[in-house]
Amino acid sequence: MKIALIQYSPVWENIDANLQTLTYKINQLESDVDLVVLPEMFSTGFSMKPEPIAETENGKAVQWMIEIAKSKQVAITGSLIIEENKSYYNRLFFVFPDGSYKTYNKKHLFSLAGEEKIYEPGNEKLIINYKGWNICPLICYDLRFPVYSRIVDHAYDLLIYVASWPDQRIYAWDSLLKARAIENMSFVVAVNRSGEDAFNNNYSGHSQVIDYMGQFLQEPMIDVQIVVVTLEKEGLVKARNRFAFLNDADKFKLL
Repeated sequence: MKIALIQYSPVWENIDANLQTLTYKINQLESDVDLVVLPEMFSTGFSMKPEPIAETENGKAVQWMIEIAKSKQVAITGSLIIEENKSYYNRLFFVFPDGSYKTYNKKHLFSLAGEEKIYEPGNEKLIINYKGWNICPLICYDLRFPVYSRIVDHAYDLLIYVASWPDQRIYAWDSLLKARAIENMSFVVAVNRSGEDAFNNNYSGHSQVIDYMGQFLQEPMIDVQIVVVTLEKEGLVKARNRFAFLNDADKFKLL
C-alpha cells in the first residue's frame, strides 16, 4: 500500500485557507497513492473554542474529504471538530474512494489542555478493512495508553496516529510510537502537524513510519513535508508467523 503523509502548518481556525492549502498539496501527489493521512484537527488546528468553527458531517471539511477521495480515487483520513446533538467531538474520518466513510471519536481527551471539558469522548475503537489491510486509526493522546491500542487476535496490520503533538513532548511521541509498533508487531504511520499555533506552541512534526520490528521506514520529518511510503504486507505476515509473540499475549477485555 502506498501512503502519503502530509505534515503541514494549519492556519489557526481558518477552514477555507487550510482546505485550499491541502488541495494544492494533494494535487501534487502521484496518481497511484492509496491513502492520504492528515493531522489531528487538520482544518483548524487543535482548538478548544469549537463554537464558531465546528461543523456537522455535512460541513465543508467532510464534503471536501469526500470530493478529494472520489476525484482522486484515494482514501483519506484525519480528524475534525464536529458538532452533533449539541455536543462536540474530535472525530476522525476515514473516507473511501467511493465517498463512503467510517468515523472514530477520540477516546482519550487531553486533560492538560482541558479537552475533556469541551469535547465528548469516544467509546469504541474502529478497525477498517481497506485493500486487504486491517487498519486501526487513533488520535494523538490515545498514543499514551497502550492497553487501548493493544492488538487482540491479530485484529489489525496498521496503526495510524494523527496528532497535534508539540515539541516540548516530542521525545515521548517518538518513543511511544516505536513501542506501539514493536509490542503489537504492526506497522505504524504517524502524522503530526508542524509550525506554530495561536499559543506559541512549536511543532517540528516528526511524522514517521515504523515497521513491525521497530525499524524506521520513514524517519521523523521536520517542518512542512510530504512523503509517500510503500508498505508490504508479506513481510508483516512472515514476521508474525516466525516470531509468534502475539500468540503469548495476555487476554483481556476493555471495560
